[in-house]
Amino acid sequence: MRAPATPLRLLSYLAPSIPEGLFELVASAIEAKTGTAVALDFETSVSGPTPETDPFVSGRADLAFVCGPSYARLRAGGAPVDILPAAAVFEDPRNGGRPVYFSDVIVARDHPARSLADLRGTTWTYNDRESLSGWFRMLGRLVELGLGAPESFFSRVYASGAHVNSIAFVAGGQATVSAVDSNALRFAVRRNPSLDRQLRLLESWGPSPVQPILVRSSLDPDIKASARETLLGLGEDPAWAPRLLEFGVRGFTSVDEASYLQMREVRDTGYTS
Repeated sequence: MRAPATPLRLLSYLAPSIPEGLFELVASAIEAKTGTAVALDFETSVSGPTPETDPFVSGRADLAFVCGPSYARLRAGGAPVDILPAAAVFEDPRNGGRPVYFSDVIVARDHPARSLADLRGTTWTYNDRESLSGWFRMLGRLVELGLGAPESFFSRVYASGAHVNSIAFVAGGQATVSAVDSNALRFAVRRNPSLDRQLRLLESWGPSPVQPILVRSSLDPDIKASARETLLGLGEDPAWAPRLLEFGVRGFTSVDEASYLQMREVRDTGYTS
């Protein structure tokens, strides 16, 4: 394989809610197994790019971990980007070994609500408006239940900036409810077990295809193939599998673009697929 003149640029939009260490591990594995230097960077202000902030056009990224809706939006805008056909399988029993995750709706443990419909007039916090689990799933659920727009159903709707912040705001009483990435919630409870006594799961929406890895279309095909093969083999590699499990990841498995292209959620009426 021909080594690129510059390091392979890996960008994650998923930290800090998904720990930075997982992406550092992926970068290290690609370097070790392919001999290709990897430069890792993080975008923490939003869950994924839009055509206006495309990191592949700007030269910021060759590979990127993003929230699922970004792929359909970038492709619709003509972006030079593809799915790298490998995605993480997390250790959530609900996953059944599939590369999926959930949007977990959390409230304080002593809150009397039994469904989303019971929360009219309360405060909703979300990570950002490019997030499937934090924003678009909520829009779709309101539409499904005939509850109207979020600004009319809730008394206040505001961005927290990250799933970890949303979890902290609900636990601390600054917000009544939020929908968060199920893996982000598991990580948060692992770091702070007291959250399990402060919060309860009101509803769970999904499963959804786990966040994809996008790749610049013009990247050397040999480098794309090597990166994919590296990821697909990590879960079976005795040197790397235990390190993945520290982040609750069993391994990576093959995916295709079809499920991500179905995320036609860029509309005010909510998520549809």
